[in-house]
Amino acid sequence: MASYIDDKNAFDSQNSQGPVRRPSSDSRESGGDIEVDHVAEKKLVRKLDLHIVPVVMLLYLLSFLDRVNIGNARLYGMEKDLGLKGNQYQTATSLLFVTYVSSELPSNLVLKKFTPKIWISTIAVLWGIIATLTGVTKNYAGLIACRILLGLVEGGLFPGLAIYLTFFYTSRELALRVGYLFVSAALAGACGGLLAYGIGFMDGVGGVRAWRWIMIIEGLPTFLLGLSCYFLLANSPSTAYYLTSQEKTLLTTRLLRQPGQTASGQQMHKKDVLLGLRDWKIYAFCIGQFGADTMLYGYSTFLPTIIQGIGAKSKWTTAQVQALTIPCYALGALTYLLVARLSDAQQVRGPYCVLFGGISVIGYGILLSDAPSGVHYFGCFVVAMGLYVVAGLPLAWLPSNQPRYGKRTTATGLQLMIGNTSGIMAPFIYPTSSAPQFKLGHATTLAMVGMASLIYAAMWIYFRRENAVREREDGRSGESGEGGEGGLMTAEERRELGEGDPEFRFMC
Repeated sequence: MASYIDDKNAFDSQNSQGPVRRPSSDSRESGGDIEVDHVAEKKLVRKLDLHIVPVVMLLYLLSFLDRVNIGNARLYGMEKDLGLKGNQYQTATSLLFVTYVSSELPSNLVLKKFTPKIWISTIAVLWGIIATLTGVTKNYAGLIACRILLGLVEGGLFPGLAIYLTFFYTSRELALRVGYLFVSAALAGACGGLLAYGIGFMDGVGGVRAWRWIMIIEGLPTFLLGLSCYFLLANSPSTAYYLTSQEKTLLTTRLLRQPGQTASGQQMHKKDVLLGLRDWKIYAFCIGQFGADTMLYGYSTFLPTIIQGIGAKSKWTTAQVQALTIPCYALGALTYLLVARLSDAQQVRGPYCVLFGGISVIGYGILLSDAPSGVHYFGCFVVAMGLYVVAGLPLAWLPSNQPRYGKRTTATGLQLMIGNTSGIMAPFIYPTSSAPQFKLGHATTLAMVGMASLIYAAMWIYFRRENAVREREDGRSGESGEGGEGGLMTAEERRELGEGDPEFRFMC
């Protein structure tokens, strides 16, 4: 398999992400000796979106749905039927993330070896089987086994999809496409509530409780999609069945026009992996992701329970609670789409992460306040506005600043692995005993999101200063006629430095 990939130069040399470049106002842009027709390029991107985005969105929608539908199942008697006591529900929820995070980085490192179509389709088929079988568990031990196995096979999906998108899209386009994945998470939350509301009426059909039908009905489509992915996903631009030969050439050109792109740099090198494991900037993003994901998993898993607590005095029914979750997720999805579009257009990441992190902090402040239930429900909307922005935008920001494949896939794997460990903690900050106000969970999440916002503010400042230093050095080397820091290197050798290339500019 490895030799097959090596023979396909496009798989290694075309798939890359690089720094920001100033767009030309002409219909064609030159980058060195590379020229791109922007009219044809826009048509190509639309074609990529048509064939790639629906598949990856549906994959992540079902993934997120199968991971968090336990929150909806809880409202339909799962705890009572399985005899769960105390914090056993929280334990079952969190144990998924133990195996989930442990599989993320290793999965990314073998993605190319096994090829995306085989690896991703295998992941989907296995988790579909496990998610479906969760609906037939008889006790606490069976639930724990299913959650552990689900995390093990599903953990590689999101990091794999995030890296897969970099095989086809440039850094200028990445935020919106990663954003589509988080829109899928929002849709999963909204659809999960809607589906659970509908499936709830099946309680007792065939002698099966409603919560079991939720698990079974939501798990089966994943199995079918996994089988389809083998035929729908292309391994690389060179094997994309939906592209003409001219479009494949154009796709190669548009990726290679970015500084820092070399054929060698898009192969997996142990040196790049080790550099990624030692880069402090990557770990800063990892810690920020941990803070943001605390909100993502706490909110997504416990929103039905939180809203149920808000409406405790008004005695909202389960159906009402499920319906009230839908507009919260819808607002979060629409907000992220708008911000991702602006972020890609402006090539700006940091300020949006900080701003919308602050908005979510305000939302949790509202939830912590001594206010009527209507105000608390409004707080859920305010949290949702920043939810996917602060959790999703950094996942486009970090890989955009890693042009070499080995370091990029390591960075994304670490970012998601460390970030998703928050899923282990999140269930325990919303213990049943803290209902209906859940002050511990809201206060902890507020602090975590505030921490993430401060980290992203610091990284934004750092990248801006680093770019300013490189601009000054470029100016001095231009005046002196010397090559500055990279003066003793050839242009090709400088490009091999990745983000260390003096011509590279970080996305801020």
